[in-house]
Formats: sequence, C-alpha cells, structure tokens
Amino acid sequence: MMKKKVFVGVDTSNYTTSLAILSKEGELIANLKRPLPVKEGECGLRQSDAVFHHTVNFPKLSSAARPILSEYDIAAIGVSTRPRNVEGSYMPCFLVGVSVAESLSLGCGAPIHRFSHQCGHIMAAVYSAGRDDLLAAPFAAFHISGGTTELVRAELIDGEFKSELIGKTADLNAGQVIDRIGVRLGLAFPAGVELEKLALLNNKKIPKRKVSVNGTSVNLSGLENMAIKLYEQTEDKPLVAAFVLNYISSALRALMSAYRERYGDSPFVFAGGVMSNTIIRKELSQLGDCSFAEPELSRDNAVGIAALARRKHLCI
Repeated sequence: MMKKKVFVGVDTSNYTTSLAILSKEGELIANLKRPLPVKEGECGLRQSDAVFHHTVNFPKLSSAARPILSEYDIAAIGVSTRPRNVEGSYMPCFLVGVSVAESLSLGCGAPIHRFSHQCGHIMAAVYSAGRDDLLAAPFAAFHISGGTTELVRAELIDGEFKSELIGKTADLNAGQVIDRIGVRLGLAFPAGVELEKLALLNNKKIPKRKVSVNGTSVNLSGLENMAIKLYEQTEDKPLVAAFVLNYISSALRALMSAYRERYGDSPFVFAGGVMSNTIIRKELSQLGDCSFAEPELSRDNAVGIAALARRKHLCI
C-alpha cells in the first residue's frame, strides 16, 4: 500500500529546537519542541551555547518523530536558514537545522525548501488562525518576539513570502524588555508567561506614559527605565507588569496607525512569542481585522515552516 505524503518543518531558533509534521491536506500531525536551557538570572544565550544545545536536543526530537514518520513518505522538507528575509540576515543557530534537514533529505530523497524564521512565524499565525484567505493578497504582519519587533507587508508568491519592512523598534525588542524587567522582578527567563500572570493580578490604575514614536519606528528602551523606576517607587510587581504590557500594546497600536495611513485599512496578522500574551491580544483585537496564532504556535515552532514547504511544493 502506498504511504500518505507529509511535509516536515525544521526550525532552530535561539531558544527552541522544533520539528513539525504536516499532512498533504494541511493537518498538523506533530508539533515537537524542546526549549534551550538558560541559566537562572540570565537573559539569553550565546550563539555557541545555542548551537550546542540544538545538537543535544535533535536526537531526542528525532526519536519522537521516527515512529510517526515510519507511517508516511516525506514529500518535502522545510527549514529556517536565517532570521529574516533580508540580505546578510544570519545566526549560527540555524546552521544546526540546515544540517538536520540536509541529512534527512539525503536519507529519504525529499527536496528541501529554505525559508526565514520570520516567515515561518507569519505562516504559523495564518495557519493557526485559519486565515488562508489572507494569502490571496498583501497583508500586514507583526513579528513580535525577543529577537524581533517588526511590522511587514507580506505577500505569498509561488509558495514564498515576499515582505517589505514597514515599521520596527529603533532599539530594544518587545520580548527583550519583557524578559529584562521580568528577571529584575525575580522571574525566570523567558519571563513572558509569569509577567502576564502578575499583570492579571493588578487592580490599580495603570500609569500612562507617552510612547516614543518617530514615523514608523518605536523606542522601547525607555520602557525598561520607566518600569524599573515604577518598581523602585511602588515595589508593586503586578502594577509594573501591567504597565509594561500596556505600554507595548500602545507601541503596536502606533505602528498599526502608521501602516493604515500609508496603505489604508488592512487585515493584521500577529506572530511571535510576545503575541501569545492574552492581555496584549485582547487590546489589539478591538482594532479591526486582527488574527492571532494560538499561544503554542505564537511561540517558536516549525509548523509554519512545514506549512510553507507544503505550499511551495504544491506550487512546483
């Protein structure tokens, strides 16, 4: 009996080792992930450490994937090779995923399709939200994480995203600020989930501060200083957490306004780990046609890469 075809996605970001399996019909068969360990009190990983931990993680993911893949034939493999769709975009951690994808390709004979980590996030959000209708025309996409805070105009052409950078942070990324402040409050890295829990406990009025905006750029480094000062003044962790998330929501609102001034009304897709935050999602969801990935597919994953491989393969 001929086995059914599947598409495999591989992603090795700076904080998660990911492998996903998608059916020819687009059904998610497996979403396998292992986080990279970060020492207590630290706010990130060196690339050399990330590369090492990916090499440790992949045999474990492969063991979990092997019995699943034994029931299928691999039609194509997708892999993230760089952070973003721009010339010179590079991080050593993605080389581990490329090596795994090439080894898998040699073993099964399936072709490899290469994408950026950012495009994988955007596709994961579209896939998770069930918004395939957005792929028929250009749309606005946010990628908000520890490594990126960007708004792009994305368009799917021949199974690949072409993206134009519209807005961004001029300094710190949203996820960086959340993690730095969270660690300052005594939370473990990454701090997003625990900071949200603290914010949900807040019952006080959130101080209002004007967001620093220059055209289509926002400045977030000032947020860190304001949050630390607020904590020193109040020692109120829930209030500080709520203040941080409210400020980030306001910054994203500003970028949305700048996009609409340039292109008119548009659907917005929100991707990246920060967008798993329910408080930010609730505030932004009131601003028109907004689609969000479910939390598990907001955080780093290879599902979007597998979905792009499927699209690309079907276009060939």
